[in-house]
Amino acid sequence: MTMTSAASLVGGVDFITVWTRDFEVAEDFYGTTLGLPCIERYERIPGAEFETGNLTLQVLDAASIGREFRPHPPIALHVEDVAAAQTELESRGVKFIHTFDSGVCHNAVFEDPDGNVFLLHHRYAPKVPRVANGEAPKRS
Repeated sequence: MTMTSAASLVGGVDFITVWTRDFEVAEDFYGTTLGLPCIERYERIPGAEFETGNLTLQVLDAASIGREFRPHPPIALHVEDVAAAQTELESRGVKFIHTFDSGVCHNAVFEDPDGNVFLLHHRYAPKVPRVANGEAPKRS
């Protein structure tokens, strides 16, 4: 089979790695505080996979595989109601940095125990297809 375009090579994103310095603390945060199901716990290294519904978060101890720890760029977690999810997570000890409305979605920003940034995210505006020249039409 011959691939004719770069777009046909990739069918989606399976997982993203989130580095940690303390796997036990991270495991409690993702599994208990966020309530994400742990679908796999690794036997050979401190790591596990937590399911979000459409993307798996692979949480790994950076040092265990010779990596320098660096916080991950922001990851947006879909929720139906940002305010309700924020209230629930605050009751579980999560501290939020700020909230904002971008004009198309609501967001509430927080960090995991290692400083990885996450957003609770809910898009309320319909997605607008791009026009032929690649630019998105202006919203009114």
